[in-house]
Amino acid sequence: MTQALDCIITGGTVVLPDRTEKLDIGISDGIIVEIAPSLKERPSSRLIQADGLHILAGVVDIHVHFNEPGLDAWEGFATGSAALAAGGITTYVDMPLNGVPPTTNAERLMLKQQAADGNSHVDYALWGGLVEGNTAELEGLAQGGVPGFKAFMSEPGGDGEDIFTRADDQTLLDGMKELARLGYVLALHAEDEQIVSELAAQAQAEGRTGELDYAHSRPIAAEVKAVQHALHLARQTGCALHFVHISSREAVDVITAAKAEGMNVTVETCPHYLVLNEQDLLDKGVVAKCAPPLRNADEQAQLWQAVEQGLIDIIASDHSPCPPDMKQQANFFNVWGGISGAQSTLLLMLEEGFHRRDIALPKLMNMLSVAPAERLGLHYRKGRIATRYDADLVLVDLNRGAVLEQEHLLDKHRQSPYIGYEFSSTVVETLVRGQSVYREQDGLIPEKIGQFVAYQPGGVTYG
Repeated sequence: MTQALDCIITGGTVVLPDRTEKLDIGISDGIIVEIAPSLKERPSSRLIQADGLHILAGVVDIHVHFNEPGLDAWEGFATGSAALAAGGITTYVDMPLNGVPPTTNAERLMLKQQAADGNSHVDYALWGGLVEGNTAELEGLAQGGVPGFKAFMSEPGGDGEDIFTRADDQTLLDGMKELARLGYVLALHAEDEQIVSELAAQAQAEGRTGELDYAHSRPIAAEVKAVQHALHLARQTGCALHFVHISSREAVDVITAAKAEGMNVTVETCPHYLVLNEQDLLDKGVVAKCAPPLRNADEQAQLWQAVEQGLIDIIASDHSPCPPDMKQQANFFNVWGGISGAQSTLLLMLEEGFHRRDIALPKLMNMLSVAPAERLGLHYRKGRIATRYDADLVLVDLNRGAVLEQEHLLDKHRQSPYIGYEFSSTVVETLVRGQSVYREQDGLIPEKIGQFVAYQPGGVTYG
């Protein structure tokens, strides 16, 4: 007698890493166990009719700031992961800041895990942090299951004694040596501190404190210089690098040249650099402030060319919220920088990539799901639709959309720059390990089933 499956998804078009095909998916114990042209005759406890829908691997967002412990008034695991579930993101990796305390040793990692435990709607991993004076703590963080480490080459901002701090050259050099020994990737916020601090001070001293004054104080040259310097240190140490939220084609080209040398390096960009530009910064104001800042339309077009040419490895949200009163400053330099948009990542990329630019769905999902899971050693169970993988799936109607309204958002403060954006697609259902966490007709499923996903050695080497 054929063993019954827990769930069959039938009638949908499945987006695999190399093609799309009309297939059925069989799920047992939260795992994809069969993929076949038809499974409708198999007995199952649940049947999901996906006729007319596309079935995508759940997005793996490796760049979110949920700010717990300590700053859940900014965002928390419950509200942040709710937004992800509604947006088709099934796994995220939370950054080591801006929590209090930041995740810079094993004890603090445990505090963050305790804050997330039982409070996440989708699965998660946790970055460790590299800051001045904590090189000896990196091994303990690695033993705790972090998939990688994050450092800032410019000042992260924030108040108080126990905050995440910039890594100076000695910290970067020592940290890279240790991470090369341990076999982990270092993610970098790459902006040259001397350039951005001097330009910011000069602008404010001259009374230039508007949106474009801020944007032009963090020029592409600052990004490129920091990237070049980090690569120089990586050549000395053999450390694998991942550059987060790269905003310019020039920086992408520098990283691409390093790959051609054989360096183990990857590049990430974010939806806001692909969807918004300096004109949106003027039109939308504080909700569109980020660092690096939005660039002009010509630079944005060149970044899209990099996407189309396969030069961008990963697209991640950099969801970085704060309370509304931190966005209310006359001096734009003093406004807290960070864009809250994780719920819209998948739909934005389907809209701008698939619908408007005809980028193939497998190519988009490789940047959104496959590559991020591979880069951070989560690919043994996350990031693709294949047997023996977690049944992390998102059912999407590519032919029915809606205008994003503020009431649709599930993150804590609902300060998205994408409110009013008209999508052509809709997330119909999101499943994590075969369990529905969001349905369009029902909304968010109350049960928080998210689990911690530990790094497993053997992440893909780039170069």
